Amino acid sequence: MLPRLLTPRWVLLHLLITALFVATFFLGYWQLTKAENGGGAVNWSYALQWPLYGFMGLFFYGKMVKVELNRDPDEDEPGQDVVLYQRPRIDTTGDPELAAYNRYLAELNEKALRGRDVG
Repeated sequence: MLPRLLTPRWVLLHLLITALFVATFFLGYWQLTKAENGGGAVNWSYALQWPLYGFMGLFFYGKMVKVELNRDPDEDEPGQDVVLYQRPRIDTTGDPELAAYNRYLAELNEKALRGRDVG
């Protein structure tokens, strides 16, 4: 379970989130010093907002880690069948106008595919 979070991709994400989390506090401190040196209400609000952004990012990163830990790793296994193109299904039930439109789209698709094969 934990080795999934130790892949190179995840380690880079851990490092990035840590750096960004620390950076939000430096930015908050920077705004606080500007506010204390005569800055306006905007500097005071940013001094509070930057750390909140850091915690918000940490919260969402925690949710992402939780999803990764609860995910079935076999879901990502590619199947043996490779489908390069699947013809659109034409809905002939229900609305006849919709069915006519779907047939029109299928014809356009066929023309586009024939035109692509010529070159």
